[in-house]
Amino acid sequence: MSWEEAVRWLRNQPDQQFLVRACYFDDPLEGAALRFWQSAEWKAIAALLPRPDGKALDLGAGRGISSYALARDGWEVTALEPDPSDLVGAGAIHSLARASGLNFNVVSEFSEQLPFADNTFDVVNCRQVLHHARDLPQTCREIFRVLKPGGVMVATREHVLSKKDDLQAFLNAHSLHKFYGGENAFLLGEYKSAIKNAGLHLDKVMAPLDSPINYFPMTPEQCFVHCTRPVAEIVGRPLTNMLFSQGHVLGRVLMKMLVSAINGRDNTPGRLYSFVAIKAEINGKR
Repeated sequence: MSWEEAVRWLRNQPDQQFLVRACYFDDPLEGAALRFWQSAEWKAIAALLPRPDGKALDLGAGRGISSYALARDGWEVTALEPDPSDLVGAGAIHSLARASGLNFNVVSEFSEQLPFADNTFDVVNCRQVLHHARDLPQTCREIFRVLKPGGVMVATREHVLSKKDDLQAFLNAHSLHKFYGGENAFLLGEYKSAIKNAGLHLDKVMAPLDSPINYFPMTPEQCFVHCTRPVAEIVGRPLTNMLFSQGHVLGRVLMKMLVSAINGRDNTPGRLYSFVAIKAEINGKR
């Protein structure tokens, strides 16, 4: 199947509608895009970006939900999407632009050869993109090239492996890979090396439970319950909530330690990480 055919199949499965909405594959597209813009995931991403005043490249834009969110926040958006599909590609982005009244410049090209001049964009946004790269180091070099000095790359929800032998287990577990064969994942070190060797300063690496960017579709409240459940089973939920309360310093410290411990033990094939990288200013400042 093509990617479009695989998504159509998923949308037609009555028992998969939660996943359809979680992936923003539902219609109307404008409603799905609005829901993404209002989500805890996007709010966390937006907090990592500079003040909206410049040009943003949405790399591998898919249906355009991130392009919509960037434009709603005030960015001048170029959506790069090689798939022409009216459901999951450039056609969908054009439809979203018309329906929302927002203006996106839609370009059909792959990430390994970006058709833009050096130092063009203030932000490059990559949501679930880098793990699809045919050449990850080259994609990162192109991102570096088109970013302005001081520009920011945010790469979110990237599939990570602990070892190469885990790749097949991840592919077998993926809902749609068996249909269209387009999924992939890299070692954490491969992402870091590709980003750093491209010339970017790796500013943040966020593990699966570090941010709603990664643990969506869990809400922050659900994530709190998930992380603290083993403690609650021993001391009870009321005391656990008090110990890990985000309303005081000790609770925040304890929660950070707990999350770090859980992340450290997680070897799930394809677990999600996110990265923030910065292109150094010409004078050497970041």
